[in-house]
Amino acid sequence: MVYLDNAATSWPKPESVYQTMDQFLRRCGGNPGRGGHSLALAAAEKIEETRLLLARLINAPEKERVIFTSNCTEALNLGLKGLLKSGDHVITDCIGHNSLVRPLKKLENQGVRVTRILPCSEDGFLSPEKVEKAIISETRLIVVTHASNVTGLIQPIDKYGAITKKHGLIFMVDAAQTAGTYPIDVQASNIDLLASSGHKGLFGPPGTGVLYLSDRVELEPLREGGTGIFSELEDQPQTLPYKYESGTLNTAGIAGLGAGIKFIFQEGREKIQSQVHFLREHLNRGLAQIPGVILYQPEGSLKQAAVVSFNLKGWEPAEVGAVLDQAFEVKVRTGLHCAPAAHKTLGTYPQGTIRISLGYFNTLKEVNFTLEAVSKIARAKAF
Repeated sequence: MVYLDNAATSWPKPESVYQTMDQFLRRCGGNPGRGGHSLALAAAEKIEETRLLLARLINAPEKERVIFTSNCTEALNLGLKGLLKSGDHVITDCIGHNSLVRPLKKLENQGVRVTRILPCSEDGFLSPEKVEKAIISETRLIVVTHASNVTGLIQPIDKYGAITKKHGLIFMVDAAQTAGTYPIDVQASNIDLLASSGHKGLFGPPGTGVLYLSDRVELEPLREGGTGIFSELEDQPQTLPYKYESGTLNTAGIAGLGAGIKFIFQEGREKIQSQVHFLREHLNRGLAQIPGVILYQPEGSLKQAAVVSFNLKGWEPAEVGAVLDQAFEVKVRTGLHCAPAAHKTLGTYPQGTIRISLGYFNTLKEVNFTLEAVSKIARAKAF
């Protein structure tokens, strides 16, 4: 079996993630902050260790500014809905996942003005000049997708961060497809809000996510409730990170996330990036040589995550995916990938594409097997 859907969730996980979660539940299964006994203290220690690892990974100045969420969608919702009010203006891209598109659409219906900028046709990047020209007096936020989950193209967030700093705006980045594999420095890039899932490039389990917020940002919480501290207060504590972490956290998941981040540090982010880059380039070259394959990527772009979208003439994407799955045991994603806005921009709406997303544990042998499978499918039907 060949798993090539790492943009949805990375699999398999490092062995240490499985072992850590098992050991945590067996040995540290208390509720963090909800008691002074040894199991509760051990759980709290593991949570704070993971928080520190995340802060180190993204160069956050204080670990308390790293907030745990259940996924990237919740992190984006907290950042957007906690910040924006009716009358505010937002600048964003047209390549976002529904986790960004839908909360912005709801806010737009509530009086927030949204300007969506198309990427440049020649390179796929969001023009920094167009972003800056779109700023008006009501602009409060610029939010961009670091890498498209359809094409993998990585946007130049440093340039957008410089613009927001120049104009005193808030800068938010959706890093679901890049965190863990590609370098992110929230201080160097002037990022005020960074949202990411924990179960993709960070190698954590599903049900984990993170939101970093800078000291320039004050958000309204999405929920209030028990935090394990300041229990005598009826109002929500204002201390970070507890202001945004009401209720029992996914402690076992966060422990596994910590193990995933430790794996990144042990292997080296550069090594991980180099491996997936090598496989992606080999896959691109191989697909380009198969008659009938239509590749969707800017010409000559080197700034691309390990995501490759293509179609096959004479076939619907879902048909190709089904054949790959049932006849070859190759697991890919087909359709719109929860990103219809990106497909409308790309010109592949409504049928979508066949998406192959590589991970660190994929091999050259698996990529070659997949290329041969696609080639056989292409030869099976005239186009």
